[in-house]
Amino acid sequence: MRILIVEDETLAADQLKETIVATGVTVTKIDITNSVKETVDWLSVNNADLIFLDIQLGDGSSFDIFEQVKIKTPVIFTTAYNQYAIKAFKLNSIDYLLKPVKKEELKAAIDKYLRLVSSTFPDIKSLVETFKQEKKEYKKRFLIQVGATIQTVESNEIAFIYAMEKSVFLTTFLKRTLTIDYTLDRLQYLLNPQNFFRINRKLIINIKAINKMQSMSRSRILIELDPPAPKNIEALVSVERANEFKSWLDR
Repeated sequence: MRILIVEDETLAADQLKETIVATGVTVTKIDITNSVKETVDWLSVNNADLIFLDIQLGDGSSFDIFEQVKIKTPVIFTTAYNQYAIKAFKLNSIDYLLKPVKKEELKAAIDKYLRLVSSTFPDIKSLVETFKQEKKEYKKRFLIQVGATIQTVESNEIAFIYAMEKSVFLTTFLKRTLTIDYTLDRLQYLLNPQNFFRINRKLIINIKAINKMQSMSRSRILIELDPPAPKNIEALVSVERANEFKSWLDR
């Protein structure tokens, strides 16, 4: 059996791969893709017997994959959605796994696939439409580890989030700066886009943190944040994101 894992977080992909191997199921090869584009390219020239698919990817929703390539392979989703959508998938013999994926649940999902392998699988595209019609629930709070203590930070308390060197930090409106264990790519899809916007490769801002804006050359926009961003983090809207940023402000 050849398996494809579609997951944008390297650690999560490696852990899932290890868990699959640990179940003892016979696997000939496990491939990993980490974006919509890479997955579409892979599926255009390769076939898998089973796909483990994370819904939120760094360059968009994995639903976009179904718009670009026809998938007949059975899919096991590795994510958490509301009960209505989960029920729809269960009724159609498509399984889902909540992260972090547990070995026992993964084994049960693979066993289910093996039992159904000779059956006719449902139309995945119609199931994707079920998910699209669901109102997306964005992350309301984050668990933050500070030394030996664990704290929660409400999403609406976050003024901005930035990447520096190999770490990601959030700064609250009360000027607390904490390390957060997520990539900016992941946070871009976890946070409500009504309130948060990724202005460049290193910075996501809350609209309420904008104090002043200034037009710059090449349609770029310089933003003064309150609280202020660190000196080595430039709050400058990139050329590529400038038009989208203006549309975001003008909603």
